[in-house]
Amino acid sequence: MNTLSYKTVSANKATVNKEWVVVDAEGEILGRLSSKIAMIIRGKNKPSFTPNVDCGDNVIVINADKIKLTGNKFSEKEYVSYTGYPGGQKFISPKELMAKHPTRVVEKAVRGMLPKGILGRALYKNLFVYAGTEHPHAAQSPKTIKL
Repeated sequence: MNTLSYKTVSANKATVNKEWVVVDAEGEILGRLSSKIAMIIRGKNKPSFTPNVDCGDNVIVINADKIKLTGNKFSEKEYVSYTGYPGGQKFISPKELMAKHPTRVVEKAVRGMLPKGILGRALYKNLFVYAGTEHPHAAQSPKTIKL
């Protein structure tokens, strides 16, 4: 029996096969969509997943302005930010955030599902969110997937 055939193969930056994927967010529920996108960005859908390496795909999300939130979350949920100054805590609802920046709701949801630290910050750079159907990544010839 050849024992070398049972070696565990760990991916590294040179051996990772990164692809480009387009996801249409029209009519999708925010949390369910975000968890699937985070899984693809992390690379957990691949058999060569390695926890300490960026082995996921680059994800392009289109129609981010047409997502849904269940229940009363669209008006009652709050995103909290802090400026660093006394009394500088700010609250904004998804309804107000969608009016100002329609892509930030999806970005915040996916970012919260990625690991915290250096790897999570690197993985977040693999996410590209656009409000409309057009995106500038046609040269990468991304494949469209249905979640």
